[in-house]
Amino acid sequence: MRVEMKSSVLWRRLPPVLMLAALAGASVRGQSATTIPQGALVQPAALHQELEANPHAALVLQVGSRVMFDQAHIPGAEYAGPGSRPEGLAALRSKVQGLPRSSSVVLYCGCCPWEKCPNVAPAWALLHGMGFTQVRVLYIAQNFGADWVARGYGAEPTR
Repeated sequence: MRVEMKSSVLWRRLPPVLMLAALAGASVRGQSATTIPQGALVQPAALHQELEANPHAALVLQVGSRVMFDQAHIPGAEYAGPGSRPEGLAALRSKVQGLPRSSSVVLYCGCCPWEKCPNVAPAWALLHGMGFTQVRVLYIAQNFGADWVARGYGAEPTR
């Protein structure tokens, strides 16, 4: 897929990393989660243990749909907007803008099987392009319900 530009106003509001991707002809929408390097992935059991030991070990950001987040999310996680949409990436950029680039950040979605997730790869690319050095992505093989909730790792609805 290609980046769609509806107006020059939208173009000027794109984060620089997305502008570069668009200029280079790279896909922004439709990126596959499989493009995220293996070293950037964290398994559900490992993240659960990490958060059990220290709930503030990382800023956990859900980059999928708001409806999914409101129904159930990792305790302490924050909603950052859908990574597959320009407005979601703008919200993500805004959420992390003032953080030190060495901050530990974990992104997750869980909308669908890993290889079909449209949200995590663009979100990871954005933060990586902003210079964040400690960005990981929660590897969710099937979906959030099967790979997190059903394993008893805990989830909470938005109140």
